[in-house]
Amino acid sequence: MIVEFTLNGEAVRWEMPPDTKLLDALRVQGLIGTKQGCREATCGACTVLLNGRAVFSCALLLAQAQGGTVETVEGLGSVSDPHPLQRALVDASAVQCGFCIPGVLMSAKGLLDQDPNPSEGAIRRALNGNLCRCTGYVKIIEGVTLAAEEMRRRV
Repeated sequence: MIVEFTLNGEAVRWEMPPDTKLLDALRVQGLIGTKQGCREATCGACTVLLNGRAVFSCALLLAQAQGGTVETVEGLGSVSDPHPLQRALVDASAVQCGFCIPGVLMSAKGLLDQDPNPSEGAIRRALNGNLCRCTGYVKIIEGVTLAAEEMRRRV
């Protein structure tokens, strides 16, 4: 099956079996920032944005991206030029093992793209599907709040 979509701002055309999960397709193509966790859509490690909405890529078929836009953590920023969310999570000491962070970043980006000034409750709801076993959630919420403030200053 051939699937065409926009990935991190670039048009792609991938040919894969029809039962290929979006997570597996991304990882086969070398985008390993999207983590494979539970494979049951319960941990959030595989979260990406599909048409601006945070989704669990382990639960979606690649075909569901047809004609759409997919954003992964690789599209956020770089070591030399991190996205404000990446910088803010580090500044808030919200990153320990880092396994959950790509999914957290994408869930938070989806929220901030829709609501540049979210309440703590809105942040908690947006991150509800992302499990973190190292830091807990207080520092992650602080980091997202810091990022929202920085992103509003940049506008």
